[in-house]
Amino acid sequence: MRRRAFLLAPLLLPALAVARQPAVTYPAASRATRLVFPRDHGAHPEFRTEWWYVTGALDTAQGEAGFQLTFFRSRPGIAEDLASPIAASQILFAHAALTLPGKPLRHAERAGRANLGAGFATTDCDVHIGAWAIRRSGSGAGEQFRLKLHDPAFGFDLTLKPTQPLLLQGENGWSQKGPRPELASHYVSWPQLQVAGSLTLDGRRQPAAGRAWFDHEWSSEVLAAGGVGWDWIGINLDDGGALMAFRIRDGAGATLYAHAALRDAAGRLTQFGAGETSFTPLRRWTSPRSGAHYPVQTEIRCGPHTIETLPVQDAQEIAAHRPLPVSYWEGLVKIRGTLSGRGYLELTGYAGALKL
Repeated sequence: MRRRAFLLAPLLLPALAVARQPAVTYPAASRATRLVFPRDHGAHPEFRTEWWYVTGALDTAQGEAGFQLTFFRSRPGIAEDLASPIAASQILFAHAALTLPGKPLRHAERAGRANLGAGFATTDCDVHIGAWAIRRSGSGAGEQFRLKLHDPAFGFDLTLKPTQPLLLQGENGWSQKGPRPELASHYVSWPQLQVAGSLTLDGRRQPAAGRAWFDHEWSSEVLAAGGVGWDWIGINLDDGGALMAFRIRDGAGATLYAHAALRDAAGRLTQFGAGETSFTPLRRWTSPRSGAHYPVQTEIRCGPHTIETLPVQDAQEIAAHRPLPVSYWEGLVKIRGTLSGRGYLELTGYAGALKL
């Protein structure tokens, strides 16, 4: 649902910033919009929030590994009347994580203002903060994404190549997140990306290969009143299909809205509405850091299918600090049931209600 808009809170400016900000009008995601590529792989700076999100499972010399790299763009609604190209009207930040079963989760983050060590393109996917980057290039058989990240804890340089077409979530890329039409996003997924490249651990570089999932989502409003967070999953199925499912939750854990999309190996897409999609916690893991109780093992039903998430390890909570402190669970899982595969589960709002 990228689904990750909760992290895009405004940064605080120094006192020298304009004290009274003019009102900012953010556009709503519209079901009448027809997405055009590669243009819509690029940024949409008029919207409040946006993210480019890549997760995957790698097979390495050290065994199975999960990786995540997400770039977020925020339009905080400040400094928009300043003429300076480095005014804080567009903020970028990124979160990255690496899961190696049996070892502590490795996590890193970066943040910057657009045109001040960070940037994005509006014509294609090209977003960066320093040396961290996600870029798309080529067409046809030569189309690919390139991911680059370097941190003292870990790094990777990966090339992702499509093996199947884009998946436009919802109605041609308009994905509803609540009962009101404005509670929606534009949402594009690219499952079953073939991954090749290298992974760096403790200064040692090693080859890595696997499968990845790419999400690009932009919106101005996704949480209805009373919403505190969401559960989301994106799974590359063993047979070549793909499953995405999410639900928006209230403070009592009840579902406010839910949706799922299943594309089978033959390319047939089936979508499941709120009445056909459910999340039922089976086992919770309690974070010793935040105290949050995350339902890491969850039963998910969508239409005729029932699956169960099996985390490769429980301790996959990310505690981020940029631009503001926030904790959420995001980790590599396998699934069993009527479908099988591996992908990423995201659990937000359990360490406190998300503030948009």
